[in-house]
Amino acid sequence: MTETPVAQDFEMHGSETHVPRKIWGLDRNVFFTGVTSFFMDVSSEMIYSIVPIFLSSVLHVDKTIIGLIEGVAETTASMLKMVAGWLSDRLGRRKSLMIFGYGLSTLSRPILALAGGWGQVLGARFVDRFGKGVRTAPRDAIIADSVEPRELGRSFGFHRAMDQFGAVLGPAIAFLILSQRHNGYRTVFWVSLIPGVLSVLVIVFFIKERRRRDVAEASEPAAKLLDGTAAHVPRDPLRTRLSRLRGPLLAYLAVTAIFSLGNSSDAFLILRARDLQVAAALIPVLYVVFNFIYSAFSVPAGLVADRVGRRKVALIGFAVFAVAYAWMALAHSQAAVWGVFAVYGVYMGVADGNGRALLAEFSTGARRGTAFGAYHMTVGIAALPASVVAGLLYDHVSPAAPFWVGAGAAVLAGLLMLAFVPEPRKGELRR
Repeated sequence: MTETPVAQDFEMHGSETHVPRKIWGLDRNVFFTGVTSFFMDVSSEMIYSIVPIFLSSVLHVDKTIIGLIEGVAETTASMLKMVAGWLSDRLGRRKSLMIFGYGLSTLSRPILALAGGWGQVLGARFVDRFGKGVRTAPRDAIIADSVEPRELGRSFGFHRAMDQFGAVLGPAIAFLILSQRHNGYRTVFWVSLIPGVLSVLVIVFFIKERRRRDVAEASEPAAKLLDGTAAHVPRDPLRTRLSRLRGPLLAYLAVTAIFSLGNSSDAFLILRARDLQVAAALIPVLYVVFNFIYSAFSVPAGLVADRVGRRKVALIGFAVFAVAYAWMALAHSQAAVWGVFAVYGVYMGVADGNGRALLAEFSTGARRGTAFGAYHMTVGIAALPASVVAGLLYDHVSPAAPFWVGAGAAVLAGLLMLAFVPEPRKGELRR
């Protein structure tokens, strides 16, 4: 079968859909993937900021159980990202995994709305994060498959902007609902189903599979030599790829693990805000502030990292995180909570994109996909003990204890980075 070149329109299946190949100067796969993420983030962020309050105030669950729920949920997502990305490479198919992942997350909303105990909430969060783990890598790959290399920056930039716009709008909608309906948590959960369904429909009707030649060849077990004879191509199993992670990349993953062990679920920031008398209806507004600042700092932080070095900016990120968590440990007022969420937004803006860029510099070459998977796996493995320990500390030591542990882990991670993780040299390729 002849492959469709990237520069041409992709093949249409079923009824003809008359959609321009370029929308706002973007490939239509890129545009509609951004729309998909916008709708799903509206849905996800509507509920994420209020689930801890629902558990503690409606279902009367203690903090240890809340930590367990969030740890299981986030670990599930992180562990699956590596497998899903590897599977989409082997199959050469992205769209079906996207539909499955976004569909699972959407199906979790009714489970959450009908929950009568913490076990059902755990089930809903597990299903939601399972869906996220399945969809993330194939979604990013379908963007990369759809454009030329010179368009990657603009394409991924548009996608992140749409994602963050949804993260701002979702909590705002939750705030409006809660301000009109006292304890209207279940109403928010039901309403969140609507943008979730829309995200799946956008994938089904507007995103088209595009198999690039290199993707197709990578999924074949054999390749032809110049004389036309077949040559066996090793399957390169996942365990073999993981064994290749070494040097500065391995050191960076180790630092990430140390930091992640202190970086418990954001649910504890929300619970601490409620302890300090921030109204439940205002919790989503805290997330609006957080996501707005996160979005505003992302591009400037990336530009600074390009100029002064990514390791330096990563160290700044650790320092800002330590300040935010130490401030929350010392906080005694609502005003302090607003300040903490603002500083935490600065941390995410500084650290999120730069951390991935630093990882990419340490993994240039054939192992990059595996390296990103290993990164997500490292964060995921640490998420469960981090959140469970934070819950135990919150219940049995003091509400401030998890935040002191988080601040200490950030300081330790920064020192280890100074000692063992070098600054990548411009133009150097690490394979």
